[in-house]
Amino acid sequence: YVAAVYEHESILSPNPAALVGRRSALELMGRNLDIYEQQVVAAARQGAQIIVFPEDGIHGFNFTRSSIYPYLDFVLHSHSGKWNPCREPYLFNDTEVIQRLSCMALKNKIFLVANLGTKQPCERTDPQCPPDGRYQFNTNVAFDSDGTLAATYRKHNLYFEYAFDTPPEPDYAFFDTPFAGKFGMFTCFDILFFEPAVNLIRQYNLKQIVYPTAWMNQLPLLSAVEFQQAFATAFNVNILAANIHHPTLGMTGSGIYTPVKSFIYHNMESYGGKLIVAEIPVITTDYKTNLEKTPGRESEKGNGQSPPPFYAEMMYDNFTFVPVWGEKGELQVCANTLCCYLNYRRAVLTDELYALGVFDGLHTVHGTYYVQACALVKCGGLSFSTCGQEVTDATALIDFQLWGNMSTPYIFPLLLTSGITLDFADHMGWKNNHYFISKNRTSSGLLTAALYGRWYEKD
Repeated sequence: YVAAVYEHESILSPNPAALVGRRSALELMGRNLDIYEQQVVAAARQGAQIIVFPEDGIHGFNFTRSSIYPYLDFVLHSHSGKWNPCREPYLFNDTEVIQRLSCMALKNKIFLVANLGTKQPCERTDPQCPPDGRYQFNTNVAFDSDGTLAATYRKHNLYFEYAFDTPPEPDYAFFDTPFAGKFGMFTCFDILFFEPAVNLIRQYNLKQIVYPTAWMNQLPLLSAVEFQQAFATAFNVNILAANIHHPTLGMTGSGIYTPVKSFIYHNMESYGGKLIVAEIPVITTDYKTNLEKTPGRESEKGNGQSPPPFYAEMMYDNFTFVPVWGEKGELQVCANTLCCYLNYRRAVLTDELYALGVFDGLHTVHGTYYVQACALVKCGGLSFSTCGQEVTDATALIDFQLWGNMSTPYIFPLLLTSGITLDFADHMGWKNNHYFISKNRTSSGLLTAALYGRWYEKD
């Protein structure tokens, strides 16, 4: 099928904390929706059957609970009854944004997924009802090709979004299409948690995901395109990921991903939006990537040759590292119950410092979640203290096999090369209770090769 995602440089309120009326809120959102409309037309012309827009793309961000109120549409979150906002605009008040999105889908005969703020009055008898008598949700809406509201999803894992409420129960949202079957739906920070993202995919055996996001890149392990790709690979799904484009805030990175191929956009230099359109296969069966046998030399591990470890902060976590010296070698490094092993060979010796790092513990900055990570990274400079820094360029071409005795089945294989480009492993999967990833000769200089494990039970 043909899919489209749009990385949107949203027109933002100059003062999001200011209290404005509904009319001026609609005026600002209308300017963003005008751009959406142009992109829907362009995508449909290129044969796209579905288009995905980013999180916060219509209204922006950094609101307070009260200042976002004029920007909120009313959306019924029940699954009862079909509603076509374009054809039935008078059913509810405050649905101007929903109506415009519905009409874009209808006019262009395209499935459309967008993110907006929604409101829902609640009863004082509801123990979770906020003091102001209403819920405010960060919401995705999906419309089918005749403009009918096909599904809604309320973001569960909020990322410092004080304007919004967490829904009482996680939403498991998906919608059906004639061209690729069911699509599941979740938002941004949700991708790092079991609920609802992992549970949704497993419960409903989903193979296609739509993913609006407003992601701030964090190298070396959580750049948007890097993790989006890893998620598609780990769960054997197609992901249509739309991010917003604000390079000054570190926000870029969208793409259309299959488990074995990606069409991505990552641009920290220029401004303006970007439409990505790509034809991808419908996934019906499971690829057997995780069962492939490794040519590896695991019998040789643990021969005690590793240089002494050092410690450095990476992604706000205290990693234990060993330096990766010389043109080839075998290393191991351990922390808590996790041991990471590396066999490597460099094509040419460059004057770049690499290190093999391990972290097995609770990550507590900007969210709390348990991580098990084995990571081969390029350091920022030549001293140990620079390991774990954000690096975007590298020249070293490295053949490697990286593996670890991970305690969780949820492993995200990261492979990032110079200029924030993606590469694909030759082999990956489980063998002898270790998860491994191997690659002969990266396509360009290696930035990060990592196994990012999420041990959800220990969050």
